[in-house]
Amino acid sequence: MIKSKFRVITYVYWILLLYIIAALVWWFISLERQNQQMYLFKYQQLVGQNNGLENTTRFEEAKHQLIDEKERNSKKYIGEGATFLALILLGAAFVYRSVRKQWQIQQQQQNFMMAITHELKTPIAVAKLNLETLQKHQLEETKRQKILQMTIQETNRLNALTNNILVSSQLEGNSYRASKEEINLTDLVNACIQDFKVRFPNKNWTSVTDADCEIEGDPLLITILVNNLLENANKYTPNNQIVKCELKKEEHRLVLSVIDLGPGIPNEEKSKVFDKFYRVGNEATRTTKGTGLGLYLCKKIAESHRATIQIRDNNPTGCIFTVTFKI
Repeated sequence: MIKSKFRVITYVYWILLLYIIAALVWWFISLERQNQQMYLFKYQQLVGQNNGLENTTRFEEAKHQLIDEKERNSKKYIGEGATFLALILLGAAFVYRSVRKQWQIQQQQQNFMMAITHELKTPIAVAKLNLETLQKHQLEETKRQKILQMTIQETNRLNALTNNILVSSQLEGNSYRASKEEINLTDLVNACIQDFKVRFPNKNWTSVTDADCEIEGDPLLITILVNNLLENANKYTPNNQIVKCELKKEEHRLVLSVIDLGPGIPNEEKSKVFDKFYRVGNEATRTTKGTGLGLYLCKKIAESHRATIQIRDNNPTGCIFTVTFKI
């Protein structure tokens, strides 16, 4: 429905633009014809005033003045027409880009609402089913603990999702009050890796972290940053493949890298993946979960901690996300 409306608006837009350009061209042709007619009229008057004596010096000077006046008018019309045409084309390009960008944002927001609805319903449905199972059946302690653990994992997933939405809104509105604390990044990263090992045992999680890597920042934001990078790697890495996290202490900086073996990101899309709601691939055929907020938040959090985030290709396949903190 939205695509058909946008198509109709686009057709109407181009028709109006072509009409305006055609009117401008017709205006120029009419003025140029009028200029030519005025020249001929004045020339005939000049011939009549000189009684057919066209070879006198005075007549030649008057004739050249008429020609110069005609050429000045032609140049004026060309200059004015070119200026109007340039302004029309610039304005048309600006309007078209603005409308197209607004339409893309609207599409992304619509896709986000669909994705967020699905992402919210899944953990709620699983948690509800688990609790109903515990309520209706007397299970063995081992099965009971397993179901409770699954429920906790789903509520943690729900909590992470709501944190992403809330923090994204607060950061964008400059209403989030970040704290500044000494954070042991080594312990934080290892804790996040351990959590993902429990939640997603079908992946081979490995970590190489230098000891006592400390930064100053907001613990919640840094945790969201690390979790979102790990979540992104988990989504695109096939089962039983390695997801590696590295934390290295270098001179005056800490380098956090999350390495996956997914399909990778095309070069033309590397700069777009940090945009809000942006997701790689076609919205109509995409099968991976996500809301398009994870990497956007990663960039916002990195910037708020005076850090940089970059993407490069992994060998033979996949991506390496690198966050560099200054210390």
